[in-house]
Amino acid sequence: MITPYQDAQRVGQEAVRTTILDSAIGLLAAEGQAALTMRRIATEIGSSTKVLYTMFGGKQGLVDALHQEGFARLRAAQRRVSGSDDALTYLRDLGTAYRSHALAEPGYYCLMFGQAVPGYRPSAEALASAETAFDASVAAVEACIESGVFKPGDAGEISKLFWAAAHGAVSLEIAGHFPPDVAARRFETLMAALGHAFSTADQQPGRTS
Repeated sequence: MITPYQDAQRVGQEAVRTTILDSAIGLLAAEGQAALTMRRIATEIGSSTKVLYTMFGGKQGLVDALHQEGFARLRAAQRRVSGSDDALTYLRDLGTAYRSHALAEPGYYCLMFGQAVPGYRPSAEALASAETAFDASVAAVEACIESGVFKPGDAGEISKLFWAAAHGAVSLEIAGHFPPDVAARRFETLMAALGHAFSTADQQPGRTS
């Protein structure tokens, strides 16, 4: 029987890395941080622990790799969002992609933004990788400001507020507090309300409060 490790070897080193990370995040999501050991992961994929230590150095290196992989996948999800002539539509589409990605990758999401591995502190390299994950959102906010849809402001700060709102809603949904049949509607309502807070619409001539 061919093991996942042997199957990945046929493709190449990057496939081996992905197989290890997918196994690790699967164990973390299903059984918690106690299952996240080099020996257990090696057993799951059918390799020796030496393979894991050679590639990641140890558990800290492995968790750092998971952290970076999670943000890399988030960046990729954001890049797949089609651009729009309407800057606000594009910003909302990025928010929708953020939610969809979190629901598709809950293990990575909880590691990136929660305490899935108690005591873990991302390395400087991992933190640097995370910093670029929201570049598309910042650019979309800048476009909203430049096109007059949003009031003048700090695009980076506004982007972080959208992130904070999205993160709160998504975290509640993943935890089961928002039922699937209403979660999407609540998310969209929240994003629309936040967009309205920065909108120039209430500044239009002739508009009354």
